[in-house]
Amino acid sequence: MWPRGRTRAAGHGPLLCLPHLSPLNSGTSIALRGAENAAGTNWPAALSPSVPCAEPHTDSTRRVRPGLPALCPPLGSLDSFPLSRRRPGARFFRSLHARVTFGAWLFSSLPCPGSWPHLDMMGYLSERNIRQFIHKNIIHASEPMGDEMAHYLYVLQSITLNLLERRMRTPMDPYSQEQRELLQFLRHSAFELESEPSAGTVSAERRRSVCVTEFRKLGFQNYSNPAQDLHRTPPGLLALDNMVYFSRHCPSAYSRFVLENSSRDDKHECPFARSSIQLTLALCEILHVGEPCSETAQAFYLMFFGQDHFFQELFCICIQLQNKTWKEMRATQEDFDKVLQVVREQITRTLSLKPTSLELFKTRVNALNYSEILRLRQTERMHQEETLAAPVLELRERLKPELLQLIRQQRLLRLCEGTLFRKISSRRRQDKLWYCRLSPNHKVLHYGDVEQGVQSPPIESLPEKIPVADIKELLVGRECPHMKEKGSGKHNKDVLDLAFSISYDVEEYYLNFIAPTRYEFCLWMDGLNVLLGREMTSERTQSELDILLSMELKLRLLDLENISIPDAPPPVPNPPSNLNFCYDFSPHEQ
Repeated sequence: MWPRGRTRAAGHGPLLCLPHLSPLNSGTSIALRGAENAAGTNWPAALSPSVPCAEPHTDSTRRVRPGLPALCPPLGSLDSFPLSRRRPGARFFRSLHARVTFGAWLFSSLPCPGSWPHLDMMGYLSERNIRQFIHKNIIHASEPMGDEMAHYLYVLQSITLNLLERRMRTPMDPYSQEQRELLQFLRHSAFELESEPSAGTVSAERRRSVCVTEFRKLGFQNYSNPAQDLHRTPPGLLALDNMVYFSRHCPSAYSRFVLENSSRDDKHECPFARSSIQLTLALCEILHVGEPCSETAQAFYLMFFGQDHFFQELFCICIQLQNKTWKEMRATQEDFDKVLQVVREQITRTLSLKPTSLELFKTRVNALNYSEILRLRQTERMHQEETLAAPVLELRERLKPELLQLIRQQRLLRLCEGTLFRKISSRRRQDKLWYCRLSPNHKVLHYGDVEQGVQSPPIESLPEKIPVADIKELLVGRECPHMKEKGSGKHNKDVLDLAFSISYDVEEYYLNFIAPTRYEFCLWMDGLNVLLGREMTSERTQSELDILLSMELKLRLLDLENISIPDAPPPVPNPPSNLNFCYDFSPHEQ
C-alpha cells in the first residue's frame, strides 16, 4: 500500500497532500489545491480522500505539469473510486467540465517520464479499470471533447506507450535463461507437430542441427545463434515480446504464417522473425515510443483506450498484414525493404483515418491492398507534378477529344478483327463456337458458326449479316433474352457480367453474346456504342483515357521540367501611348 496523508490550508479550499513513494523522502508531501467544491460542482464521494502519487528523480516537491487547469477538484483515492462499478460516477462524467477536471486529476497523478515508480503507477491505474472508464464515459460521451481533455488523453497515451521503451532499448542477453526459453518457446510453438529427436536416441550435434533448421524456418538471419538478431536496439527485447505474444494469443495464425512460408522456396519466403523485428521498429517510430510528450499536442488514437494491450494487438494485425502484402507483391528476399515500406504506408494511411477500434483498423488496413497503394501513389504523384494546375487542366481538356477519338478507332479496329464466342445451351454445353466481326467499312456485322481450332476465319466464310443501320438497341446483363431465366448461382452471376445482346430489324430479332472475358466485353460494348453514335461507358475506357492523358501530358510538359507553372496567365501590359511605330521601307534619296 502507498502511504497517504491529508491536510487543509487555512482560508483555502481542500488541499490534497500526496506523500512521495521514495523511502528516502517518506516524510515529504506534495499538494494540489482545488477550488472550494470545484465552483459548486457536486463531486462523487469517490473523489474525496487522497490519491497516491509518484515522485520524480530529483525534486522533493512535485511540480504541476504544464497545461494543468487552475481549478482542480478535491482529488480522491483510487481505492475508494471503483469507476467500473459506481453508477454516480458515470452520471457525474456527463458534464464536460467534470471530464476536463478528471483529466487534470489523472494528468497530475501520473509520474514524470523516467521516474522509478512509473510502472507501478500505471499498473495501479490498470487495476482500477481507468482505461475502460475513459473509453466509456469520456471518449464515447455524448458531448464533444474539448482541447484540454484531448491533450490529457494524448499525454496518458504517450506515457503508457513509453513504458515499452525499457524493453525496446534492452538487447537480448544470450546468457539469460529466461530469454533463451522464450526463443525455444517460439520454436516449439511453430513446429510442435514435428517429431523432435530425444536426448537418448540422437547425438547433441543432431539436435543442434534440428534447432538450426527450425530457427532458419522461423526467419532468423543468424539462425545458428538467433540471439544476435535481437541484439540491435531498438527494437531489442520488445520484438521478442511481440513474437511471443503473437504465438500465444494467435497460435493458429502464427503456425500458419511460419509453416506456409517455410514450405516455399527460400527466395520467396517471408521471414517471420526478420519481419517481426523490423515491424516492431516501424511501429515504435509510428507511435513515437520513447519520445518525450509535447506540451501542446492533442493527437491520440481513439482505439488506444479500447484495448488493454494495444501495442501487442496492433502488432498481431500488422504482422499478418505483412505476410498478405508479401504475397500480393510476389516478393523475394531482395524485396524485403520494399514490402516493409508498403506495409508502413498501409499502417500510417489507416491510422490517419482515425479508426475507433482495432477491428475497424484491421478491416480498413486489409482493404488497403498493394494495388490500392499504387493507385494512391499515382494520384499523389500527379498532384506533386502540378498536373492539376489551371493551365494543365485546360491542356488536359483540350487533349481529351483527340484521345477519345483514338480509343474509338481502336475499338472499331478490334471489332473488325472479330472475336470467337461460345454458345451456351440449356444444358450448359460449350462445345459450339461462332465468330463475329465488323466489316472494314463499319457498315455490316458478319457472323457464323466455326469449327474448333479456327482462330480468325475470313469474312467471306461468315454467312450471316446484320446491317449496322438495322441495330435498334443494345442490352446487357439480365435484360438480355438469353439471361432472363438464369438463376442466382455463382456461375450464372459470372455469365451475367459477360452477357450482352443487340436487337435489330423491324421485327426485333436478337443476336445474343457471352464474351469470353471482361476485357472483350468492354471492347464490344464500347465498339457497338460507337457504331450507334453513343458515348463509351465501360471501365476500360476511363482507365485507358487516364493512362493516355497522363502520358501525353508528360510528353507535352517535358520542356517545362523543374519550371513552376503559374495558376493564372501573366497580366496583359497597358497599351502604348501611341501607335506611331510604322517603319518606312522606301529607298532613301541619295
